[in-house]
Amino acid sequence: MKATERISNKLNELLVKNYDAEKGYLNAAESVESPDLKLFFKRRAFERSEFANELRKEILRYDEHPKDSGSFKGVVYRNWVSLKNLFTSNNEEAILEEVIKGEERNLEEYLEVLEDRVLPSSIVTLLLNQKNAIQNAIDASKKKEILVT
Repeated sequence: MKATERISNKLNELLVKNYDAEKGYLNAAESVESPDLKLFFKRRAFERSEFANELRKEILRYDEHPKDSGSFKGVVYRNWVSLKNLFTSNNEEAILEEVIKGEERNLEEYLEVLEDRVLPSSIVTLLLNQKNAIQNAIDASKKKEILVT
């Protein structure tokens, strides 16, 4: 496998994670009553959409094909599956807990990809920025969780 294809595959994995996170955040925003939480979730959804756009651009730079948000091929919301059942209850504390779990799994994915020594420095910088934003979202979610309980 060419290095460019390997890099593209790793970026595509993160791309799908960001699609899933965006959808998860949008579902969470629809499922809470608190205007503060709604806004927080909508901002995180927008942020994940921006991450996906950045990753798509990098994949295209390598003349590879980014995965489309509509082609899950059997994978439905990956890290956010457990949120679906919670949305019917509108339990804000439980929703925040699941958001945190999903984001922690996303953070692990970023850390795994960043361990790859083949990545060019421009991609490492991009991924570090995104990873740091995810960590900030986790920290902010935990603070909001304290306020909800």
